[in-house]
Amino acid sequence: MDTSAHIATVKRDGFTIVENAIEPALIDRLNAALTRLERELDAKPAMNGFEGHKTVRIYNLLAYGDPFDKVPVHEGVLPIVEGVLDSGCLISSLSSIAIDPDEIAQPIHADDMVIPLAKPHIPIVCNSMWALTDFTDANGATRLVPKTHLEQNPAYGGQYDTIPAEMKKGSVLIWDGSLWHGGGANRTGQRRTGIAMNYCAGFIRQQENQQLGLSPELVKKFPQRLQELIGYGVYQGLIGHIDKKSPAQILNAGGDFTSIWEKT
Repeated sequence: MDTSAHIATVKRDGFTIVENAIEPALIDRLNAALTRLERELDAKPAMNGFEGHKTVRIYNLLAYGDPFDKVPVHEGVLPIVEGVLDSGCLISSLSSIAIDPDEIAQPIHADDMVIPLAKPHIPIVCNSMWALTDFTDANGATRLVPKTHLEQNPAYGGQYDTIPAEMKKGSVLIWDGSLWHGGGANRTGQRRTGIAMNYCAGFIRQQENQQLGLSPELVKKFPQRLQELIGYGVYQGLIGHIDKKSPAQILNAGGDFTSIWEKT
């Protein structure tokens, strides 16, 4: 499918899968970087009912630079996200999720459940799962309840009929943050690894605090579009300005910005 077809599928069903979206060389680099980080950080399961007892997660991956800085701006994914939200969207969080053997299924939930808005509503969160290994029904592929992005929130921990988002290594699952879903149980002897690249609308607070979580020195090295996605831009010429200046102007000691008031 082309970009417009994927966007239409998300709006209709709540999700879409972009097959073979990511080049194998980048997938290999991401897997190698995560293996190194897990060892250096001595990352362990969080041991709670949501994050899992046999699931290893590493948060704030952009803080580690290359190759994670290639993920948010990937041309196979970002245009679809922009079509679901808009071009003013932000990075909400970037983390890895490695489901080890014998992990049980994650509770079914919606990613925007903590935001107190009546449902259904316009998309305010659009998330993606990059398959760094094959995702199968047996090894913990994300479980989905299609079309529930148009429903109220699920009862946390409730039992629902789901389908597995099975996909090959290098494919990407993209979904509306209101869709009911959860990580699957791993009934195999091998790890299932993915990267959760999550976005939110430009007027929503980000899940991970990007401005404090990433040093300005690191962000200065990022391309302009990635700086904007982190939050060094201004939404609709208004939200996020600093004394009628864009945060990017202050970060980079220069640049142009026109406020919403000056456009009227």
